[in-house]
Parts: sequence; structure tokens; C-alpha cells
Amino acid sequence: MNLSNRTLGEWLEHWAEKTPDKEYIVYSDRDLRFTWRQFDQRVNTMARGLISIGVTRGDHVGIWAANVPDWLTLLFACAKIGAVYITVNTNYKQQELEYLCKDSDMKVLCIVDGEKDSNFVDMTYKMLPELKTQARGTWHNKDFPHMENVIFLGPEKHRGMYNTNEIIELGTYTKKDELDRLKKLVSCHDVINIQYTSGTTGFPKGVMLTHHNISNNGYLTGEHMNFTSEDKLCCCVPLFHCFGIVLVTMNVLTHGCTQVMVERFDPLVVLASIHKERCTSVYGVPTMFIAELHHPMFDLFDLSSLRIGIMAGALCPIKLMREVEDKMFMKVTSVYGLTEASPGMTHTREEQSFEERCTTVGYEFEFTEVKIFNPETGEECPVGVQGELCNRGYNNMVGYYNNPEATAEAIDKDNWLHSGDLGIKDEQGNFQITGRIKDMIIRGGENIYPREIEEFLSHMEGVKDIQVVGIPSKKYGEQVGAFIITHENVDMQSSDVRDFCLGQIARYKIPKYIFFVDEYPLTGSGKIQKFKLKEIALKMAEEQGMNIF
Repeated sequence: MNLSNRTLGEWLEHWAEKTPDKEYIVYSDRDLRFTWRQFDQRVNTMARGLISIGVTRGDHVGIWAANVPDWLTLLFACAKIGAVYITVNTNYKQQELEYLCKDSDMKVLCIVDGEKDSNFVDMTYKMLPELKTQARGTWHNKDFPHMENVIFLGPEKHRGMYNTNEIIELGTYTKKDELDRLKKLVSCHDVINIQYTSGTTGFPKGVMLTHHNISNNGYLTGEHMNFTSEDKLCCCVPLFHCFGIVLVTMNVLTHGCTQVMVERFDPLVVLASIHKERCTSVYGVPTMFIAELHHPMFDLFDLSSLRIGIMAGALCPIKLMREVEDKMFMKVTSVYGLTEASPGMTHTREEQSFEERCTTVGYEFEFTEVKIFNPETGEECPVGVQGELCNRGYNNMVGYYNNPEATAEAIDKDNWLHSGDLGIKDEQGNFQITGRIKDMIIRGGENIYPREIEEFLSHMEGVKDIQVVGIPSKKYGEQVGAFIITHENVDMQSSDVRDFCLGQIARYKIPKYIFFVDEYPLTGSGKIQKFKLKEIALKMAEEQGMNIF
């Protein structure tokens, strides 16, 4: 097993030549299918179209869309040109969009109609009013000095914007000489992708990742699960997040298998796609697997083709992992990491026992070092002693775009990337995540780790999902707050939860505040925003007449 020096474009061309007629991209719900050769041809045409409107090596091209068919076409087109692909969270609102476009020095923005309650076209016009009054490619906006063009992904025409058909048409009539020249300049160590961290706290930062970072992290992820070209991986996580663009897309790209796409997460479409295409693998965050398992039509689908998958992006309850293994016929593995580590730092392997796969996040990726350091002294912690997980290796980001100060805070002088997460290493070399440094609840001097309470309460009958956060307290500094989603038709009271805890966990760990909710606030990538849960707690406490302070 070795690291590869292929660029993304070279990987694509490798399979287009080796298995040209094998299906690569499939949208089962609309029966849209591309073989490796067909997709590579479309990528080349798209790349020439981008070149014709001025995109060249080093330019920043943004994508603001769910998992639409040309999301990946544009990724590989940029990869061949040597441009940098900027992923934009589909949950972003006006201020966040403008911040990202300005911070990233974006030259071209590719958009769709919108998502949920956001109209991307209107928001883009608000950001760039010149689109409505000046000819394409000739306007200038002083607030966004690098921006030159907007592309609408679809056949519809919007004033001042190109659409997909026009870019493809331009590419058809553009000679391939310039693309060939640019392809020769691309190195595997060039930045291909800038992903902005979710921004659950503070301003989002642009994480710069190279071809080498992400292709190898995807390759090794697949190796841990014994992927071959015969596998079919259902992609229902958003591509704008590392989970989708790396753990799914780069896994498929480096193993020559098939990527079955779901445009936006819908448990019914996921189940139907697995059933119809005989998928062998599906990935997701815990909330996605919960939605699939508890869909009223779950039993109508044959999921027996599944063999393995990944549950990640949040701490995974043991009970849920067991249910997925039993009812979806597949082994569940966990990848731990963060965007800044491309993202995988550790991964449980297929051959590990269920106990190891559900109680740990496995051991480090090959060609990396993962160690646990005491956050106060900087010394490495012995086995079994809690500290901060840190990573050093090929997968560490280049840095945060235009932010050397933040980069220096994240990666120390010895090239250790600091995760901000707490964990321990066991005698077998597996890592366990015990919490996040800033998520730790300190109640009257007692350190409380939400993970422990969440795991305990997940075994209570009637509990569908549980999240624990610290709630401000004048007396103790913080109190434990629990947000519970129950199964349908379950009548649960706060007293039931406390009775379940009594005598089972230390009294100071028993939730002081218990809130029953229907859903959690999520980032676009499906991660639960715990800081928002604290805000919701204060509001609900006030509505319920609780004296929270």
C-alpha cells in the first residue's frame, strides 16, 4: 500500500481508459447514468467551456448547490485546469454567502435555483446587482473585485449569467490545446479544494486541501473496507462537505467503482436507490441512519446487497450502530477526523470486532501519526489518559486561506494539527473520543463529558436520539441539559428520564434540564449545532417558566 501522486484528473482518465463502459455516476431516481468514458468526455468539454470564459490555473471557482449532476463535472473540470474548487454550504444566507465569496477571492460562482427557503438567484443578484445591467464578463463590483462570472447550473436563462448549456456549447467549439497545456502544469500537491469550516463558532475559515490530501485519504478509507471496482456506494451526504467529496467521491474515484447519487438527503430516495441499484455501501451521519431505519416504508426495500458503510460526522450511539448492522445487513465503521485533516485521522477497519467498531474510532490512517497530548503541558499522554487528539501526516491541510494566524493556531511548530477533541488511546492502539474541549461541561468543578450521558440515555426505551449540552447556571457555572427526540407515540416526561438515571450514573451527571424536541438544528453537512441547542434551552426555559439561572 502506497500513497499515489496522481491528480484527480489523472485518476479520472485512468478509469476512462481502463473501464470505459463501466457505470461511474448514477442518479437512480431519474435514471441518469454516466460511464467513466462519458463522464470524462463531459468533464473535458466543461473544462474547455470554463477556459473560454477566462478560467485558468489558480483561479477560484465556487459551487453553491446540492448534489446536482454537474457538481462533480465542475470539480473534475477545475482539477484538470488547475483551478481551485470552492464549496459553498447550501444553508448559507446572504451575509454568509457574501463573506465566503469575498474571503475566498472567488472568480466564478456556479449556482442552482436554491434550497429550502433560500432563492440563490435572488441572493446572487443582491450581491452582484451589475449582473442585471451590464454584459456578461464586462462588469466589475468593488466589493468583490475578483468576481467575473456567474454560471447557472441548468437550462434556464438568467440575465447576466451563463447557463450550463452555454458553457458546454462554448466547450464544444473551443480547441483542446489550452486544456492540454494546463493539464501538464497540474501537480498532485496543488490545492484543488477550499472548504469552509461549518462556522458553528466564529467566522468560517477556508481549509486548503490538495489533490494529494483528498485522493489518498479517500483511497485509504476504501482500502480499510476492502473496496473493489465491483462496489456501488450510495452518496446521500452533501458533496460540499468532506464526508461527500472525500470519503465518498475520492473512495470511488481511486477504486473505480460506482457512485450512486442522491441529490439531497431523503430517506425514501436513499432506500429506493440502494434497492434498485443493489448498492453495497452507504454512508451517513447518525441522524440519516435514524431517518432511514424509522421510515414507514423501510420494510418494503431489499437492502441485502449492503455489506459495509461509514457512520461519522457525530458521535455514534452504540444502540444505533447495532440496529443498522442488524436491519441493514452491513458492517458499520467509523471515521474520525476534521476538515483540516482531509478529513480522516482514524478509522475502524472491516476486520475489527463489533465491540471495537462501536466503542472506538479505530486507529490511525496509514502514513499518519495520531497522538494524544496533554492540552496544558503539551506532553504526550500515556495509554488510557485523556488528552487532545493531534495529527501529523500527508493529510494535514496546507492551511487556512489568507489566514496565517489561524493556521499557526491549528498547526504547531512541529506540524501537529490540533483537533480540539478529547480522547484516549487504549492498549490495542484504538482511539476513543470522549468529548470536545469546548463541549465539556464544568459543573461546580466537576468535569462532565456529554458523550457519556448521551450513550447512557440512548438505552432508555422510547428515546430515539439524545443530545447533551451545558446550560449556564449562576450557582454551578453550568448544569447538564438534555434534548430528547422520542419515538412516535411515546409519552415521556422529565421525571421518567431522571428516574432512569437515579442510581445508574452520578447524581451530578443527571440532567437538570430536559427538553423534548422534534428535531435538532443542523449544519448543511448534517452535524448538530450544539451551541444553538444552548440558545434554544434558554428560550424554552423562559417559555416554560423555568428559573434557569
